[in-house]
Amino acid sequence: MTRLAVIGAGIMGEDHARIVADELPGATLQVICDRDATRAKSVADALCAEDVSNDPEATILRNDVDAVIIASPDFTHAPLSMACIAAGKPVLCEKPLSQSPEECLSVIRAEQAAGTQYVMLGFMRRYDRSYAEMRQALVEGRLGRALMMHNFHRNVDTPNADFTGAMAITNSAPHEFDVVRHVLGTEFTSISAFQPRRSDQRVAPVVMVLQTADDQLVTIEVNNNAAYGYDVRAELVGEAGSIAMNNVAYTRTDTAFASSTGYDADWRGRYHDAYVRQNRDFLRFAQTGLFPDTASDCWDGYCAALVAETGAKSLSSGQREEINLTHRPEFYSARKGVAA
Repeated sequence: MTRLAVIGAGIMGEDHARIVADELPGATLQVICDRDATRAKSVADALCAEDVSNDPEATILRNDVDAVIIASPDFTHAPLSMACIAAGKPVLCEKPLSQSPEECLSVIRAEQAAGTQYVMLGFMRRYDRSYAEMRQALVEGRLGRALMMHNFHRNVDTPNADFTGAMAITNSAPHEFDVVRHVLGTEFTSISAFQPRRSDQRVAPVVMVLQTADDQLVTIEVNNNAAYGYDVRAELVGEAGSIAMNNVAYTRTDTAFASSTGYDADWRGRYHDAYVRQNRDFLRFAQTGLFPDTASDCWDGYCAALVAETGAKSLSSGQREEINLTHRPEFYSARKGVAA
């Protein structure tokens, strides 16, 4: 059995821990770690974890922990990922690796120095069936050459009153930045960001137009105050046809001369199956040392951070901004997995 520690016992940490406990044969939920010891114990007791801790660094070094899932606050992701690299333990780190491209490069350098990939990044949309079918349609040539990809990402409301348009780009849009790169198999070269004006004080939607290295156009709308529900959709347009994501609804209600379907309140129900598939891939990675073909790595984390940073710059400047990625290390082209 592969013994897993989950660092962070908040919403995402508890969800990861539940998947480990309920849906990962071959894995043991060994430790729940959180700075809030009461919260850690509550999650551990509910899911029958073997132990609890409030020290993430010590948890990573434990002899009874084989691999780690990081779901603690964003600013801890890069330091804890580097601690896992130093300990020689595979880690599934929730996005972002860091919002700082330079800090992402520090993790990349640490992983290259180790000579092995240890960090799998939690951009779980790569595991969503909708995006997988889009990518497959493109790979199989059914759409011809890809021309455009349209995306929108809508939440019910902002998590706090201080949320800004720039945060919509740096906090919400990175999922789109990563999965579009994955589907199209290319990099972004420029980004333009725009924001309309609302009639109230809530943050207005942000709309981005990106160009790729293959001369394709990508549009991304992030609306954090859509009010009606959680809604993510995408359409990939090629020379020979298009493929679009359907809203996931298992039932339709017909009553009072009207027909309706519902929306989820947040991302967890919509992407539960993707999280399960992602975590199963991580378990195989931890057991075999083979880095998954579908998964995001540290290079992908760096790309998402740099695109987001450049998008926030465009929103502020009102100009199209060039995305200047550093050279991609050959290390990440070869997919060097942990030695089994």
